[in-house]
Amino acid sequence: MVEGKIVKVSGPLVIAEGMREANMFDVVRVGKNRLIGEIIEMHGDRASIQVYEETAGIGRGDEVVSTGAPLSVELGPGMLRGIYDGIQRPLESIFEKYGANLVRGIDEPALSREKVWHFDATVQPGAKVSGGDVIGTVQESDVILHKIMIAPKKKGTVISIASGDYKVTERVGQLELEDGTVEDLMLVQKWPVRVARPYREKLPPVEPMITGQRVIDSLFPIAKGGTACVPGPFGSGKTVVQHQLAKWSDVDLVVYIGCGERGNEMTDVLREFPELVDPHTGKSLMERTVLIANTSDMPVAAREASVYTGITIAEYFRDMGYSVAVIADSTSRWAEALREMSGRLEEMPGEEGYPAYLTSRLAQFYERAGKVVCLGSDGRQGALSAIGAVSPQGGDISEPVTQATLRIVKVFWGLDASLAYKRHFPAINWLNSYSLYRDRLSGWFEDKVSRDWMALTNRAMKTLQIEANLDEIVKLVGVDALSPSDRMTLEVARSIREDFLQQNAFVDTDAYTELEKQNALLKLIFSYEDKGRRALEAGADVQAVADLDVREKIGRAKSVPFAEYAAAYAAIDNEISDALAQLTAAAAQN
Repeated sequence: MVEGKIVKVSGPLVIAEGMREANMFDVVRVGKNRLIGEIIEMHGDRASIQVYEETAGIGRGDEVVSTGAPLSVELGPGMLRGIYDGIQRPLESIFEKYGANLVRGIDEPALSREKVWHFDATVQPGAKVSGGDVIGTVQESDVILHKIMIAPKKKGTVISIASGDYKVTERVGQLELEDGTVEDLMLVQKWPVRVARPYREKLPPVEPMITGQRVIDSLFPIAKGGTACVPGPFGSGKTVVQHQLAKWSDVDLVVYIGCGERGNEMTDVLREFPELVDPHTGKSLMERTVLIANTSDMPVAAREASVYTGITIAEYFRDMGYSVAVIADSTSRWAEALREMSGRLEEMPGEEGYPAYLTSRLAQFYERAGKVVCLGSDGRQGALSAIGAVSPQGGDISEPVTQATLRIVKVFWGLDASLAYKRHFPAINWLNSYSLYRDRLSGWFEDKVSRDWMALTNRAMKTLQIEANLDEIVKLVGVDALSPSDRMTLEVARSIREDFLQQNAFVDTDAYTELEKQNALLKLIFSYEDKGRRALEAGADVQAVADLDVREKIGRAKSVPFAEYAAAYAAIDNEISDALAQLTAAAAQN
């Protein structure tokens, strides 16, 4: 145990001397309240420590004690349905024991030491095991089977193991390592948050993470194991988009990180998530969710810890062979914490005062995503998808955090304040958003959904781009100056925007759209275009084609239940044909 004395306190930064025997990233206890901190710099016997709690009352001469271990998380049964702060302290348990005020220096274990779990052993004594091998299971929630694994880098022979009811710290068996030492097998293991958990092999992402959000799945898809960012100004709907992703994405687990968010936003999450019904299981969404709650009034240093804590928990579930989504809201708050700590450390600033290593830190987070072959002898595969919200001031995406993130992630869902003000949600701007997974995932969509999936979605994107170009002309000379063909393009683009891309999160039949229904809805819109253009060629008036009553039915088609959409869409298509045939006949008579 290393003990030192404080020589300087600067907000969340504490400098202590006499720490020569300590190591980088060791967890330390600061002052008489034993505040939790982490060593982030060493200069001789002086250690720079970022403290994860309020440092008021700490002064020169106060004691600093190193624990000799890095900042780590407890991994085991009991994490699901859990609500933690940035350093994995269980907020519900603390509330029950200490009340509403979070007392400084509280050292509450992340996993309950009293709760009993039923453990079913899946190996026998004498079995040869290595890191990642599953030795038993615990039914942690109604929807998630928790797999108890040998810790990475361990290898040996199981001496004893038995099914039964255990607390997380009780011995369920013993493992003899290759060097002859014997270790107890328990339901819990620890892992340092700054170290990525190892895997056997990283695989290319070839399967989409289906979200049910039409603008995402059809135009800007994300792969399972992929990375995405959602930048946007205040009020553009970042949180709503992330809630939709958490609720509807076809992943096994969700880790939601509230990183430096406003207290009321985090409160909404804590209230809403337990009440949301998981559409895939019919159970509470919390049955497959872990929440990390770090609000803007908490010490800034804890923002960095919350991001690493969340991604480490996600990696642990990924190692069980699950598909996990990590949703971080927002990485801008983390970057602001890095900027403040960098300034207090008197480092050379980069652009807009952010540290020069900003991109490197962001990359370390997003690079832990991916689809992998997990450790273990059964060859199971898991996927970790990382989605980060970015909150650029004033919506200026040219600022350093957004630009650094864009250099790393493969999907950019750019939220637009003007769309949000028009009540167009999700307010993802189709002109500046992109997905680098589109081509890689095209084979999956064409094989699993429809052979014309890519042709239809490419046609939709092209139509929207042409509309943007025509809008410039309309602003100058008016819509009447356009040719009938161009006016038809504007009508089809309007249908794509309002009838396809716009989605109502509060209407169940519209909040989530199956891929087959998305494909059929685009087909219906383009059927109207193709038949409308033929009518124009036959002499029909473009305004009459635009004003057809059946267009209202196209707009309402997205709310048709999935079980009924095929018949309903066929009926609308027939009605389009009949209405345009009447227009064509009338034009021929004239």
